[in-house]
Amino acid sequence: MTQTLFPPPELPVVPVKGETAGFPLRRIFCVGRNYAAHAAEMGAQVEREAPFYFTKSAFAYVASGETVPYAPGTGDLHYEMELAIAIGAPVFRATPAEAEQAIYGYCCALDMTRRDLQAQFKDKRLSWDLGKDFENSAVVAPITKAGDFGAVAGQRIHLEVDGASRQDSHLSDMVWKVGELVSHLSHYYHLAPGDLILTGTPSGVGPVVAGNVLTGGIDGLDPIELTIAPAE
Repeated sequence: MTQTLFPPPELPVVPVKGETAGFPLRRIFCVGRNYAAHAAEMGAQVEREAPFYFTKSAFAYVASGETVPYAPGTGDLHYEMELAIAIGAPVFRATPAEAEQAIYGYCCALDMTRRDLQAQFKDKRLSWDLGKDFENSAVVAPITKAGDFGAVAGQRIHLEVDGASRQDSHLSDMVWKVGELVSHLSHYYHLAPGDLILTGTPSGVGPVVAGNVLTGGIDGLDPIELTIAPAE
């Protein structure tokens, strides 16, 4: 075994409802523009030929219920409430039906976004990385097993800031369904246990400031919460 110069970081572990063991987080994939109304509010159109993605490091993870500082390098930090898919079995070049069999569970997630940086890079046709992949930008609630959640259908998805409604939609409004997303992504990656796929956000995204408390939920899943502290 090769020695390392310093101890390698341990993978973040997401709690699983009803289990003492957790879900070790391997990779985070995020689907863009999966709700037509959100695409429109961002001045874009849904990519109907195929979904598209961006990624976040597993170390962008923060557990639901935490307090995190306002992200550095931005003056326009936004929330995006999402359904996340937890992969529990290897899946490669799968059909949608085969892909659904690889889903371990589902959970609520927040894709926190440095919107001003994302917009700058979009205008220049550059990578979104600084706008999307940063510390504490992937907020994840405990996972509910797929069998306990049931089929993804018309469940309500919502988010509030300091108790005021900001996002309110239904999972049936997703352009690409969960089996289609996992199947499509499996033609580009060997998906494996520990992978998490955030499935896009409904309309109503907006900024947060220090002191805000974000709360959100999806029918049948554990809710999510995040408190924004002042910047470091």
